[in-house]
Amino acid sequence: MRRIIVGAFLSLDGVMQAPGAPEEDRAGGFRYGGWTVPYWDDQIAAAMGDLFSRPFDLLLGRRTYDIFAAHWPYVESDPAAGSFDQMSYDAARLFNQATKYVATHHSDTLCWQNSHSLGQNVPAALNALKAEDGPDLIVQGSGELVQQLLSYDLVDELRLLIYPVLLGDGKRLFAEGLTAMAFTLEKALSTPSGVVIAYYQRGGEIELGTFALENARAPEHPW
Repeated sequence: MRRIIVGAFLSLDGVMQAPGAPEEDRAGGFRYGGWTVPYWDDQIAAAMGDLFSRPFDLLLGRRTYDIFAAHWPYVESDPAAGSFDQMSYDAARLFNQATKYVATHHSDTLCWQNSHSLGQNVPAALNALKAEDGPDLIVQGSGELVQQLLSYDLVDELRLLIYPVLLGDGKRLFAEGLTAMAFTLEKALSTPSGVVIAYYQRGGEIELGTFALENARAPEHPW
C-alpha cells in the first residue's frame, strides 16, 4: 500500500497561496506572494529534506505542476557556474527524476519528464495507485487537489509548516464541505522564527463528548 502525504506551508489563518515568490500565484489579486521566504532557516530546510529523503512520487494539481515544470528542469547543474546552488540542484535532481501524477484536463501538454495524467476520475485513479506497491505519493502546493483528496478521505499524513502571519485573503488549505476526520499529532517542533512544523497521521473517526454537568438545571426565568 502506498500512502499520500500532503506537505503544505500555511499561515495562521489557513492560507497556502504563493508561499515562495510574488509572481507564483497572483490569482484573486493576492498581494503577499513570498510570505514564507523571510522565515527560511536550517531547521525548515532539514524538515523539507526529511520529507523527500525516501523514495517518492509527486502528486500535483495542474497549477503547481506548471510552476514546478517551469523551474526545476532549468536549475543550474554545473558546479562551476556562478549561479550554482547545491541545495537547489539536489532538489531539482529529485523532482526531475520522480514520477509525477497530475490532475489535469489536458494530458497532452504534460511536457516535464516522467509526467502522467490521473485521467478524468481522479479519486478512482488515486485509490488504484494507493493499492499498488511503490513509493509514497507526496503532494506539494496543489490546494484544490488537496481539498479533493480530503473530501474523499485519501490523505494519510499532513506535514504542515505553520507560519506566524495572518494573510487575510488568499487560497486556503481547508475549505468548507470537507469530510469530517481526525488526525493524530505524531511530532511537532518550532523554529527560532516561530514556524511550527507539525506531523499529523490520519486517525480514526471524530470522537464527541460533553462538558455539561450531569445534574445541571436549565436557568429559571421570571417570565
